[in-house]
Amino acid sequence: MNREEVDRREFLRRFALFAGGTAALPALSALLEGRPLPPGQHVAQDDPRLVAEDIVYKGETGEVKAHFARPKGDGKWPGVVVIHENRGLVPHIKDVARRVAAEGYLAIAPDALSPQGGTPSDPQQAGPLFQKLDRAATVRDFAAAVQYLKTHPLSTGKVACMGFCWGGGMTNQVTVIRPDLNASVPFYGAQPAVEDVPKIKAAMLLHYAGDDARINAGIPAFEEALKKAGIEYKIFMYEGAGHAFFNDTNAGRYNKEAAELAWQRTLAFYKEKLKS
Repeated sequence: MNREEVDRREFLRRFALFAGGTAALPALSALLEGRPLPPGQHVAQDDPRLVAEDIVYKGETGEVKAHFARPKGDGKWPGVVVIHENRGLVPHIKDVARRVAAEGYLAIAPDALSPQGGTPSDPQQAGPLFQKLDRAATVRDFAAAVQYLKTHPLSTGKVACMGFCWGGGMTNQVTVIRPDLNASVPFYGAQPAVEDVPKIKAAMLLHYAGDDARINAGIPAFEEALKKAGIEYKIFMYEGAGHAFFNDTNAGRYNKEAAELAWQRTLAFYKEKLKS
C-alpha cells in the first residue's frame, strides 16, 4: 500500500469521526475520486445504516416488484409505503424510500408497472405502459404493500402511505380502501371521490403546490368532505411552487424551499402518528 493510499484512508477515518459516523463516507469518497453523485441522491443503496434491496411481494396482479429499505439491526419499526410518480419506480423514488428508512422506518416503494414487466430503463417509455394498467387492481397492489409492512417480522404494525403526483392520487385511493392505515401523506395528488371520503380512518397530511390549478380545483370539496366525516387532516399550500416541486431530479419543477419544508413536516407527522 503506498503512502498516498494510507493518507487517503486516514483522512476518511478522521472525517467520519468529525461527521459523526460512516454514513457520509460514500459521498465523500465519491467526491475525492472525482465521481459525481447521481442527481437527487441523498442516501446511497450501500449506506452502512441500512439494508436496502429490490424485492417482490404478492399483490392483486401477482408478484409486485419493489424497493425495500430498513434500518440495520433487529429492532421493530413502523412502516411507510412510498408511491412513485407516473414515470414508475425510478432511482429518485428508491432514494426517497431510503431517506424514509434512514429516519427509522421500514420503507417499501412498489413498482406499479410490475404487470408490464416493471419500470423501463428509459422513463420516457413508461407513459404508454401506465395506460395499460387496471386502475382498481393497481390500487390493490399498493394496498397489499400496506399489508406487507404490517405483517413484516420487524414491524410495529403501524403503517403510513405517501406518494407524489400520480402516486399522490394513488395514496388517496389506498387511504380509502385501507382503514387500518395510520397516516397518509399525498403530495399534490388527485382527490378521491367525495362519497369515498368517510371510509378514510387515517390522519392525513396534504401537501399542495400553489401553482397547480388542475389538482387544486379539487381541494374545496375534499376538505369539506374531510370536515364532515370528522377526519383528522392538515393542508399545507406551498405558494410559488408548482406541481412535482419535491422531485429534485426535475430541475424545471423542483422547489428547494418547498421540498425541504414539506419533508420536515412529513417527518414530524410520521413521528407523531407512527412512533408515539
